[in-house]
Amino acid sequence: MSKVYTTQELIQILAAERQACLKGERLKLELKVSGNPIIDQFITTEGLQKFTAYQDFKASIHEYQRDNVVSGIVWKNLTIKTKTLDYPEVDAQLIALNSDLEILKTAKDSMLEFWQEITSEMELYLSVSNGKQHAKINKLDVERIAQRTEWVSLIKWENTNFLEVILQMGWGKPEEATYKRGRPHSGSEFIHAVNPGNYPIG
Repeated sequence: MSKVYTTQELIQILAAERQACLKGERLKLELKVSGNPIIDQFITTEGLQKFTAYQDFKASIHEYQRDNVVSGIVWKNLTIKTKTLDYPEVDAQLIALNSDLEILKTAKDSMLEFWQEITSEMELYLSVSNGKQHAKINKLDVERIAQRTEWVSLIKWENTNFLEVILQMGWGKPEEATYKRGRPHSGSEFIHAVNPGNYPIG
């Protein structure tokens, strides 16, 4: 029986392949740019070949995950204001299996409680216009979004003078949710919490 790669091994394999593609060691040579001379002057054939080579490799890794039931979940640790949370998240380069979605759904309530506790004195903003703008909202707005949310993820931006905690509230497949590729079946909203008087940067 052949060895089945672990989640961490797949992440390392993808990172190495990405570097090889970026260096031009892997190209999808049969790929041509659009053929439209106006568009082609802005896109380099080699750049497109590098990008496509990596995307094809990543798709084969996702197929491997499905065939061998290899989870896309990684466990993260987040400390904010002396409070710490261990939580699951799907790695950005992998996909979520159905069993992974169940893990994310189970973790949702404790992650929301942690977020509410650490952001209780902070101002809240909803990301709009694909993240280009932010609209001020309140806790009730967040609760309404939470009712239709299946899973959540957390991101922290912090330095000595600034703290921003971003809550991604999603549904469907995480790998399709971030950039609105999977709407309406998959998607997410981003809530930014910042200290009073600050504005989101993330």
